[in-house]
Amino acid sequence: MSDDRVRVFDTTLRDGEQSPGINLNSQEKLHIAYQLAALGVDIIEAGFPAASPGDAEAVRLIAEKVKGPIIAGLSRTRREDIRAAFEAVKCGERPRIHVFIATSDIHMQYKLKMTREEVLEEIRSAVSYAKSLVADVEFSAEDGSRSDPEFLIEAFKVAADCGATTLNLPDTVGYAIPEEFGDFFSRVMKGVGREDVIWSVHCHDDLGLAVANSLVAVKAGARQVECTINGIGERAGNASLEEIVMALRTRKEYFGTETGINTTHLYPTSRLVSRLTGFVIPPNKAVVGDNAFSHEAGIHQHGVLCDKRTYEIMRPQDVGAPDTKLVLGKHSGRHAFSERIKGLGYHLNEEEMAKAFVLFKDLCDKKGIVSDGDIEALVVDEILGGTTKKTFELRDFMVNVGAGGRGSATVVISDGERTVSDAATGNGPVDAAYKAIKRIINIEPELVSYKISAVSERSDAVGEAVVVVKLKGVLAQGRGASTDVIEASIKAYLNAVNRLVQIAEARGINIFPQYVSTV
Repeated sequence: MSDDRVRVFDTTLRDGEQSPGINLNSQEKLHIAYQLAALGVDIIEAGFPAASPGDAEAVRLIAEKVKGPIIAGLSRTRREDIRAAFEAVKCGERPRIHVFIATSDIHMQYKLKMTREEVLEEIRSAVSYAKSLVADVEFSAEDGSRSDPEFLIEAFKVAADCGATTLNLPDTVGYAIPEEFGDFFSRVMKGVGREDVIWSVHCHDDLGLAVANSLVAVKAGARQVECTINGIGERAGNASLEEIVMALRTRKEYFGTETGINTTHLYPTSRLVSRLTGFVIPPNKAVVGDNAFSHEAGIHQHGVLCDKRTYEIMRPQDVGAPDTKLVLGKHSGRHAFSERIKGLGYHLNEEEMAKAFVLFKDLCDKKGIVSDGDIEALVVDEILGGTTKKTFELRDFMVNVGAGGRGSATVVISDGERTVSDAATGNGPVDAAYKAIKRIINIEPELVSYKISAVSERSDAVGEAVVVVKLKGVLAQGRGASTDVIEASIKAYLNAVNRLVQIAEARGINIFPQYVSTV
């Protein structure tokens, strides 16, 4: 059975769930199965019914509820396993029993303790029994890539003669090398010589070659690929569904095949599986990782700003991911920074942009990656806020917090002529710092409002403080931003005081009889 369409056999709920540390309940499995159906997978291997009553119940629930894909249950060649698989999938609109037995000499000798003739008889009996229960039977030769090719050919012929409609050649332990595996796959297919079956491939990632081996099998003629979301699975995992699908799509002219996957669901499906399994997706994970469509290097950012195709071979919207991100950090150039500023709605002249870029680089040295919120805080505080006359300027500060929340602060302020320091205690470090500042400037503006917030979700986010003060009927708002929330709070307070100076002077109000104290 040969055509140009590759069927996607998802085994996230069976092989994927066998990852050490994953234990999904029936409802979680059902939720994932619904999403896999929306993704457009052709076959969902819902579990191994003979493994436990819970697994059997989960497979039954999925077969009953999920419409569209074939629902398969895995089974050893034991008659009771096959019966358990049938009972679990029989209520589905398209049930499949997936029977497997090892065919490599090492497995037959040490695990099965069976001769080749005994294994062939097991295949004959098991596939025939499964075929008597359902029309759709798949046979897998476990550890196929390490099997004697002539014996493997014989085993597949027996399975096909007994009614198997899909023949799966697995690289169970991730031993295969792509060029070698492609030739091996072609040799076995040719040796079996059946055109009324679908050839399948199932690869593990022990040497990091699961996707590559799966793709060479497709090139050799496989028209079913067995894989998992995010590549989860036993040991180092399985071939990653999203990587295989996007490789076939992106290089369609090379492979000459396509899948029925709705690729815009890849990213949300990946996130769902990650949340429910607790397995975090590495940032550098192909296709669905946070960095898959992110660029920090200045040269890359410049290219992407000119034409995304310079550094992106697929679009983020193709996989349902957020749009391309130019991650601003120490490797970013002036062009990307300028474009981000414009994109945020700020219009800076060349001098302001140059100053902002220098401040941005300083911030990068402190926190690595700079968010949009960080940049906005920087622009508002240091560039736009910089038009405020700095009557008082922060030079240094030091705070301490003791048990019970009491704090002390020493603040050093310059008024352009002198630099003065003072210290105070208060209900926390910010209160203490504000009291010290008021002692230095020798006035008592009323604190009308004080707010501080992180401008991004990261633990090293810039904190932005907004302060409103009032004195003699004059209200002034100040802002301050820093990776240190205490510094941000002090800067915001001084910014508000400096605005008071400007407003008061413009109104002819004398609010500072003595700018700097004699303390």
